[in-house]
Amino acid sequence: MGNPVSKKESSTQQQLINLSTEEVIIKYWIRVLNIKLGWIQNFDKMIVKYVKFIYFLFYSILNLFANNFFNFEIFCSSSKSSNIFTGHTDWVNSIDFFTFDNDQFICSGSYDNTARVWNAETKQQIQVFSGYSDWVYCARFSPYHYHNNRRNVICFSLHDNTIYFCDIKHNQQLQVFNEHINWINCIEFSSFSGGRYLCSGSADDSIRLWDVKTSKSLHIFNGHTDTVKCVDISPLQSNNNNKNNNIGVISGNGYTICSGSSDKTIRIWDIETTKQLILFKGHKDRVMSVKYGSNELGNIGCANTILSGSNDKSVCLWDIRSGKQIQMFNGHTHSVQSVEYSPFAVKCLGKVSGNSNVICSGSWDRTIRFWDIRSNKNELYTINGDGGIMCLKFLQLRKDKKSNNDSVCDINLCYGSTRYSIHIC
Repeated sequence: MGNPVSKKESSTQQQLINLSTEEVIIKYWIRVLNIKLGWIQNFDKMIVKYVKFIYFLFYSILNLFANNFFNFEIFCSSSKSSNIFTGHTDWVNSIDFFTFDNDQFICSGSYDNTARVWNAETKQQIQVFSGYSDWVYCARFSPYHYHNNRRNVICFSLHDNTIYFCDIKHNQQLQVFNEHINWINCIEFSSFSGGRYLCSGSADDSIRLWDVKTSKSLHIFNGHTDTVKCVDISPLQSNNNNKNNNIGVISGNGYTICSGSSDKTIRIWDIETTKQLILFKGHKDRVMSVKYGSNELGNIGCANTILSGSNDKSVCLWDIRSGKQIQMFNGHTHSVQSVEYSPFAVKCLGKVSGNSNVICSGSWDRTIRFWDIRSNKNELYTINGDGGIMCLKFLQLRKDKKSNNDSVCDINLCYGSTRYSIHIC
């Protein structure tokens, strides 16, 4: 495998050569045509500058797209090694990642009735939230408390029907949400409004939307006929750069909630009206994980899609606009517990695609598998995990300043397992 840095430099040099060539051609055309517009001086120079600007802009956009995605082959070659975080004494149900100031952290929730926070770089456990009488299902860092109060806060849901917010530094309970009437499997913060809104899915078959600022339950979404196993909130709209929307304009901007359930269905809901917009049917067992595709500029392959994993051992890709299934990926031999869109691109006709086209799935069959969304053929790559895979998260850790190895990928994959451990590979 060649050096990716050298390839990039070579590509840049070729682009400059192309620009020079275009300049010569334009100058030649102008002189051959003998354009004479007496009132415009240096007309040919103006044309050349214009062409150079257009080419510069075009190649800048191409490079922007390329830099947003990572070469899948480099990840595969460097994913063998693994950093292990130990401390839990039962299955790790969930993980999350966040950067507070200059430090990077991982949090986790477990069947051992604890939520824990780790320094991602030192692997040191810096806080444990214990003393609870029931399982911790889902743990997430609160972006709202950090952006608005500069406090490092963890949020986690329990089997006792409650959601807790706790200050990480002082191990202090800040808020409790307790209006669900059965256990809470999943929570997700909004991508808009600085994470002010929290979505939760419960075994009471309902979804709730909470205002973190006021601690109030804003909406209840009813329609599922069995336990809600997973939820996700749609990403920021590509035509909307304002992250501080208020609840009154969310619907107008198209923000939605996606949910998967033990009733085997996936549903999309309008946040403002609470109405069900789309119903996806196709899985033959419980839907364990759902994820929205990114709407970021250049991520054409995953926009307007939903990814799902099920107890029926399959991974599915759905088109939001048509309401239909696009692809089904088969290969796992046990329940698929977690799915993620990756930031990777694989080669097409010898070139790395400008769009992210790789997804991954984690299963109780102890494997993490990577798939090309353009094809439902066999997986691209498989990582053999340490125990059954419960949860996945892509991280962008800071580079080791001591390392000069250009073949090391900037992206890491973190997973929690049934062997009580957390791994970064």
